[in-house]
Amino acid sequence: MEFLGAHLAFRSRWYKMDNDLCKHSMSFILHKAIHTDFFESYLYLLEKYPLVKLYTLTSEVIDGEMQFYARAKNFYQDVPATEEGMMGNFLELSDIDLESSKEFLRRLVGGPGKARTDFALDCGSGIGRVSKNVLLPVFSNIELVDMMEPFLEEAQSYLEEEADRVERLYCYRLQDFSPAIGKYDVIWIQWVAGYLTDKNLLEFLIRCKFGLRDNGIIVLKDNVAREGCMLDILDSSVTRDLHILHSIIEKSGLRILCEEKQEGFPEFCVPVWMIAMQ
Repeated sequence: MEFLGAHLAFRSRWYKMDNDLCKHSMSFILHKAIHTDFFESYLYLLEKYPLVKLYTLTSEVIDGEMQFYARAKNFYQDVPATEEGMMGNFLELSDIDLESSKEFLRRLVGGPGKARTDFALDCGSGIGRVSKNVLLPVFSNIELVDMMEPFLEEAQSYLEEEADRVERLYCYRLQDFSPAIGKYDVIWIQWVAGYLTDKNLLEFLIRCKFGLRDNGIIVLKDNVAREGCMLDILDSSVTRDLHILHSIIEKSGLRILCEEKQEGFPEFCVPVWMIAMQ
């Protein structure tokens, strides 16, 4: 977020050049050529160096979508609608992940002043791995939202008899999704925040805040960089450190109740943290 000022200053300079140079057609053609060459170089740097300090999350629009989002959707079109696909070929870590999530959730719900257990929302649900093993054993009803229709179709069979307690399936990108106001006791956001730009993550957290019932809680579980940010060009995701996540959460008006590092993952894995907020 600290580089936003530099980005806006640069953007405003281009706008000024647009206004000045468009007065002369040849100058405009030259300007457009420079503009195109600059962004080609810019995107090359993003692919070669994982530096979100370049403010990667404001890339050019391609086919009506930001390249950042278009790449992610293209990546997930080739991901199988299976547990292994949801775990990125780290299926052996699934049980460890689920047990930690269940224990973390257990401390947040079902007591005086805690969240109730009527309704939960699973954001970036995939086929419903978290819904099936973490949310449905606790909540009376749940809803799932994911941008990939094949994943949601598979969820209806993957959840087996528990699918009857799924009230709705939403096929939306999270940057376009608004949770129903005042409906959810827990909104669970796992391994999907990195697919949102800083701006869209901030806006989504604000919308989630209004989706909570009294004492409702948002749980964000995701990869966390050891320092700064890392851009993965393979699946078009960004991994932020805790300082950056805390800054976005603070700007959303939410407060952090507790946070905990995922234990039991191999040392070579990127650290995973769980953050509860309301």
